[in-house]
Amino acid sequence: MLQIERKNIKKIVTISAAVLILILLLLYMQGSFVSKVTPGISPQVKDSHTPARNTVMVKQEPVDNILAWPGTVKSRTVANIAPKITARIIEITVNAGDAVKKGDLIARLDAGDIKAREQAALARLAGATAQANRAKADAQRIRVLYNKEAATRENFDAAIAQEKAAQASANQATSAVSEARTHLANTRLLAPFDGIVVKRLKQPGDMGLPGVPVVALQIPQGLRLEVDVPNTCARRFSIGMDVTVRIDALDNSIDAQIDEISPEIDPQTHTQLIKIALPEVDGLKPGYFGWLEQACGQHEALLIPVSAVQRIGQLEIVKVLSEGREYVRHVRTAKTFGDRIEVTSGLRTGEIVITHPQQAQ
Repeated sequence: MLQIERKNIKKIVTISAAVLILILLLLYMQGSFVSKVTPGISPQVKDSHTPARNTVMVKQEPVDNILAWPGTVKSRTVANIAPKITARIIEITVNAGDAVKKGDLIARLDAGDIKAREQAALARLAGATAQANRAKADAQRIRVLYNKEAATRENFDAAIAQEKAAQASANQATSAVSEARTHLANTRLLAPFDGIVVKRLKQPGDMGLPGVPVVALQIPQGLRLEVDVPNTCARRFSIGMDVTVRIDALDNSIDAQIDEISPEIDPQTHTQLIKIALPEVDGLKPGYFGWLEQACGQHEALLIPVSAVQRIGQLEIVKVLSEGREYVRHVRTAKTFGDRIEVTSGLRTGEIVITHPQQAQ
């Protein structure tokens, strides 16, 4: 029992010693064992161990506010395939993601009633054509008799009028047949170009209505990122302007160009639609999520070289030179601007920081 207690005491002493050493190390890093100076502008004193070329004065400069607005990759050419007539949908031959060629069958509508109308129109056309042929023959016979003065002018005029009326009826019947056949052709929805089906909006058995899409089709080439940008920043953009686009799915940033800017401002969101033409990139597809990254406004920032910042775990520190002595200072940083980084706390304008060239990449 006494041996166990001794082991526990020894263990406690060891842990306490380790904690004490860690505390002393942190106090040393914070400069607790040397005299401190109040933050502010301090003159730089050259030291034989710290060459002047490795020190930089903290400066405040205006920098751009780089913002990012979300958008969706869409095709420049999109077609909603919709019926021109009212009829029940019998079959839809494609699904979302399918590739189709120009002229391929997309969907088929019920053609039973239209075929019946076509047959009735053909029957009327046959009767009207027979009437027109007989009226034409009668008119020709009366014309011969009239020229021989064997028929009256009244008989001749009546025959000509009857011929014209019969021919008009035949023409009307022909038009009815053409109309029925056009409606019959409209029961087959065909792809207007080579493309990809992006949406299937109806199912077999649904009623097809004029102008109501059954599927949405688009060309996979000529893609654009469409982004709603607040109008306060949208006015900074112009058609043809070079911008940077980030596509999350590809984990890649792309150099692109603004292709179109909507002149209208959404009254609810106060945004304008900006369309950005994207270059051909392997793996880029319609529907991908992306970001438009661009500067909008400026702010004053404290900037120091990236090489001046050291990281210990999650702590960020810099070494400040004051009166020939080095002091460790905890800082917080924000965005980088090239080889410089913004400091949001821990430093003041005019202070001298020590850089570490070996860390610069």
